[in-house]
Amino acid sequence: MFSQFGATAETLSKASTMMFRIGTDAHLYDDPEDVSIAPLLDSRFDSEKCEALKRLLALIAQGYDVSNFFPQVVKNVASQSLEVKKLVYLYLLHYAEKRPNEALLSINCFQRDLGDTNPLVRAWALRTMAGIRLHVVAPIVLLAVNKCARDPSVYVRKCAANALPKLFDLRIEENISAIEEVVGKLLNDNSPGVVGAAAAAFASVCPNNFPLIGKSYKRLCEILPDVEEWGQILLISILLRYVVARHGLVRESIMSFLIKKESSHQDEEDEFTRIIEGEENTDLKDVYEAELANTICRSYIEGPDEYLSRASYINIDSLKLTSASYTSGKINEDIKILLQCTSPLLWSYNSAVVVAAASVHWIMAPMEDVRRIVKPLLFVLRSSNASRYVVLCNIQIFAKAMPSLFATNFEDFYIVSSDTYQIKALKLDILASIATESSIPFILKEFQDYIRDPDRRFAAATVGAIGLCARRLPKMADGCLDGLLSLTRHEFFSGELGSLDEEAGVLTQIIMSIWSIINRDPIRHEKVVVQLIRSLDAIKVPAARAIIIWMVGEYRSVGEKIPKMLTPVLAYLAYCFKSEALEAKLQILNTNFKVLFDARGKDHLIFRKTLAFVLDLAECDANYDIRDRARFLKKLLECNIGSCLSDTQADCLPQNKNLHCVLAEHIFGGKLKSISPEPLSNRFYLPGSLSQIVFHAAPGYEPLPKPCSLLQDDLDLISTTKGKNMPGDGVAESGTTGMDEFDASDGSSDEGSASNYSSQVTMTGSGSDVYNSESGSVSEEANDAGPLIQISDIGNVDVAPQTGNDYMGDLVSKSALESWLGEQPGSSNTSISHSNRVHRSSARISFGNIGQRVKPKIYVLLDPANGNGLKVEYSFSSEVSSVSPLLVCIEVSFKNCSAESMTEVNLVEEESSNGQDSADQIVAAPESFSTSNSNMPTLVPMEEINSLEPGDTLKRIMQVRFHHHLLPLKLALLYNGKKVPVKLRPNIGYFVKPLPLDLEAFTDNESHLRGMFEYMRGCTFNDHIEEINKDKDGDAVKDKFLLICESLVLKMLSNANLSLVSVDMPVDTKLDDATGLCLRFGCEILSKSIPCLITVTVEGKCSEPLNLTVKVNCEETVFGLNLLNRVVSFLSESPHHHP
Repeated sequence: MFSQFGATAETLSKASTMMFRIGTDAHLYDDPEDVSIAPLLDSRFDSEKCEALKRLLALIAQGYDVSNFFPQVVKNVASQSLEVKKLVYLYLLHYAEKRPNEALLSINCFQRDLGDTNPLVRAWALRTMAGIRLHVVAPIVLLAVNKCARDPSVYVRKCAANALPKLFDLRIEENISAIEEVVGKLLNDNSPGVVGAAAAAFASVCPNNFPLIGKSYKRLCEILPDVEEWGQILLISILLRYVVARHGLVRESIMSFLIKKESSHQDEEDEFTRIIEGEENTDLKDVYEAELANTICRSYIEGPDEYLSRASYINIDSLKLTSASYTSGKINEDIKILLQCTSPLLWSYNSAVVVAAASVHWIMAPMEDVRRIVKPLLFVLRSSNASRYVVLCNIQIFAKAMPSLFATNFEDFYIVSSDTYQIKALKLDILASIATESSIPFILKEFQDYIRDPDRRFAAATVGAIGLCARRLPKMADGCLDGLLSLTRHEFFSGELGSLDEEAGVLTQIIMSIWSIINRDPIRHEKVVVQLIRSLDAIKVPAARAIIIWMVGEYRSVGEKIPKMLTPVLAYLAYCFKSEALEAKLQILNTNFKVLFDARGKDHLIFRKTLAFVLDLAECDANYDIRDRARFLKKLLECNIGSCLSDTQADCLPQNKNLHCVLAEHIFGGKLKSISPEPLSNRFYLPGSLSQIVFHAAPGYEPLPKPCSLLQDDLDLISTTKGKNMPGDGVAESGTTGMDEFDASDGSSDEGSASNYSSQVTMTGSGSDVYNSESGSVSEEANDAGPLIQISDIGNVDVAPQTGNDYMGDLVSKSALESWLGEQPGSSNTSISHSNRVHRSSARISFGNIGQRVKPKIYVLLDPANGNGLKVEYSFSSEVSSVSPLLVCIEVSFKNCSAESMTEVNLVEEESSNGQDSADQIVAAPESFSTSNSNMPTLVPMEEINSLEPGDTLKRIMQVRFHHHLLPLKLALLYNGKKVPVKLRPNIGYFVKPLPLDLEAFTDNESHLRGMFEYMRGCTFNDHIEEINKDKDGDAVKDKFLLICESLVLKMLSNANLSLVSVDMPVDTKLDDATGLCLRFGCEILSKSIPCLITVTVEGKCSEPLNLTVKVNCEETVFGLNLLNRVVSFLSESPHHHP
């Protein structure tokens, strides 16, 4: 080519490639190490930094390890160039898990970028923080997500929704409820893009938390057509599951068949029974196959456990639905809205959206409206092969359950030359399922062409489809049978070519299809059986011969001709036994035994000799299966089966028969059941799911929820507990995170509020706290000093109400945006707070004996079942360590539940390397804890238990310095020379010690820890309800407020090492309203002696679940957030989980 110019095809190709690469970064992949990267990273010019970072990313893409550049890359995270910042974020995401310590150094830059005026920078920072999968930064990431969920930019809010599944994957239990709150907030967003991402987060985080959907169901339906395509798929599934859980199934839909059998036993006058079995539904059997439809509908609702129990006959009626589980789709507004909003999506360009919308109409639409899914599904068949296969898999189920749905469109399922074998097989199955008496002639004519196809596997599948058509349409059975018999007589199958694998498969399928037709009426098709027996000599395919030989034994007594042919046929089979294949030999043995089993008189002796001859040959066969079968049959033969009907040996056997005779009768004398068109034991899955394609429950598959499992009470509860904190759509809940609020008043008293009153009215003469902070118990002087409740007027509580409209107005203003980005309260917000201040008089409650009722929570370290009778429990103690004040004391209880004594019981570190030497250093130098650079948990060796007798219980104090680690501490339990690994889970509530404060000192410290050092979350408290109900039944009636305060204080002090500062209650409150109740606790971080303040405010009625707002003020951001999550977690626990 152009040889006169010295050009060749290879050089022209290279030149063309170079032209396309001009102006791109493709050259970086040719030789990414051709220049020194380190000097470029330290360059002053952003262009050189970009070049270096691109080369690093090219090396990463090619599999090189470039983590040694991590420190130099991290330095550039603060660059002002957007391109450099983006490339740095990509690098950090890749190596954050390998270099966690260096990655933590960039957290401050990420937090600063969250306040950038450019929404792209804020989104990149959030994506990078969420991609750093480290438990220690999870609270900070949660705080950032909560903040970005209220960002004015749609893109940032969408990134916040995408970050929630990553945060949830860390499996931090304290964050789950907060993550669900953010999901609910984003589902209420007005942007379709954010709603689509929130739907994906909902499916990953809390797929069964349907009350979140109930609050905005109608708006989600309305916004559904505008959501992005992949978000539509998830949102459709969520809305469908919610409707089923809330309202149940639709009685006019195909799912109504689940209760048809139960309804038949009810009163005929019942309206629901008349709908199911009335005159308007008398043609249900013509619409869909009854049993198959029942199985499909049942599979949509029952989970894997229910299916396995039903399949194994453990619980056959595991799913029982009554009329209460159904509703009318023509009356229910929620169902009508869902069907109306998904109807346009049936014509979506995305085939997955079409299938998802079709599944909603298939399950929920009335049967007369299901036909609207036919044309959209057929239109999708014009797309790619992959999409076609998925759609055909779903159409296959629809067509089997409701054949009339696609019956008129049978021509759309004809085979085309470009179809793969998998698609061809699905189309054949669908054609056989939807064939009717009017369309079967055209379908069979089409099948005649398919049988001649060069792909013989496809031809065999076509023969199987012909047999299925004959079984479904008995009137066409004779025509199909004649055609199949003509194929067996064809010389192509009768000659030597019959040994080929592909042709053998076709012939075997022909014989199987013929047998399926014969089995429906064997007497009527006696001549066909005789014809097949006579063709044995011509058919050489082993599998086909085995089927015909099996038919000889199965139909041995049918008609008049077959019994007369048995003697020569068995003699022929005995003669050919040595040359037969394995499957044919096995069937010859079985057939001879079956014939002998029913033979009488002279025939019995002839058949017995034939069987004996065949058994002798089989015992010498080279295959062990043949030899085993021969020995088994010979053993039965020795028991004189021919005369066993007259034996009376055991009264316990059925009909006084011999045991061997009964065994032979059950194995060889049983009757075959009629073949159903489809095996009803198959497991079906929801339309559009991956499980429906792979035929097993794929990871993450969830069936439909139980109908009407979501009660109205659940929706009312969620609306009362969270609805009060929702100013409007897209606005954050008040009390979620305090640092994100625009300096809204927190409801606690401050320095200005305390000065509004000139005097205090004190009934006890002392306003100080009576709780001893060092020991965690009440001092004896306080117990004897005064009454249980001490009431004093302590001033006012600031309340700054703010409506949703004012909030949104501030949110879109420039000054509010700057304040939000900088996280600093402005003066305008302060003035608003003071102008809206409400004066309320409060009373202080002091407890004189609460310390005696504090019982630390007990955790199980080793169960007796796993410890060979040794039970080990532990609880965190408020004692101060005698070795070092930095250690946490843990009381460990050892109990011997076995009948033998145990020796050398001890609890040590799993990977202890220094042994006793390290222990001596710890005891000798306690100050080493404060100077040690190691940040790994340190365990002080515990005193060993020499002997533990049966039934004895001994306690030891274990001292650990956790270094704020929240992951389980791996320990080894030693006893009787054994070593059992156990895990001790830290409790951050005991990483602190009580800090004694009065109210004035508490308020002063709190005023210095505002803004970014203040964190808030809401939760629901239920412990007091049980106490109030107990008090109603008793003789003495206690004050409800006192019971609430006692429950809250006990819950706090039993789960954390805190000091109770004050309990304040509004004096002018209503009789049954606990709103305004405020509890304050003080503590100090063990390792740094930094104060940590906790304030719990209450809202709600006394006899109902209370809405708590927990606020933590702490200078250590990560510790404060972790402590806040821990407090919210145990306050939300049910009282039954509390010891």
